[in-house]
Amino acid sequence: MFTGIIEELGEIVALTHGDDGSARITVRGPLAVSDAKSGDSISVSGVCLTAVELDPEHFSADVMGQTLAMSNPDQWAVGRTVNLERAAAVGDRLGGHIVQGHIDGTSRVIEIRDEGSWRVLRFSLDAAHAPLVVDKGSIAIDGISLTVSAVGDDWFEVSLIPETLVRTTLGARHVGEFVNIETDILARHVARLARFGFGESAGDHADANGRSGV
Repeated sequence: MFTGIIEELGEIVALTHGDDGSARITVRGPLAVSDAKSGDSISVSGVCLTAVELDPEHFSADVMGQTLAMSNPDQWAVGRTVNLERAAAVGDRLGGHIVQGHIDGTSRVIEIRDEGSWRVLRFSLDAAHAPLVVDKGSIAIDGISLTVSAVGDDWFEVSLIPETLVRTTLGARHVGEFVNIETDILARHVARLARFGFGESAGDHADANGRSGV
């Protein structure tokens, strides 16, 4: 589990594709590996990966074929700058929101506007994810915990402060580029419950005093 507060910018320094559609990547991230051990989780631009080999400046991780297919294809390339975050420790402050590192898919940058010291990025939003994104709600973009500042039927916007632009990869994004997105876990659970009529089922088993029956 992560918080979406990026700790450092890393770089993919090696990538090898496997015969089964998977890949092994090596990432330079001195802070990320400073207290890591084999088997620890590290978020790489929003994708939760397991470190399997480490040295004082790098870690290697295996990326499944399904993950490669669901995530931003441009992300998996030697020389690519990526957002890194170590898994949250029990007792830490939750500065962002609950981020699993299990991305829903990708969105495309469709507009960029500078508004004073802020920068507003508008992203595409497909029909499957649109119900899960709400105004002032949380969303993770390339692993970054952000607040939705505006939303439409097929787009959403985030407003970025200078600190976010400097400390993450979003400051270098251009119109037409893709990013990984992870919608809020609470929204996903609510949508799943609603799909199966959870509220109606619960009401059917309630007595006159509002107690649930068996």
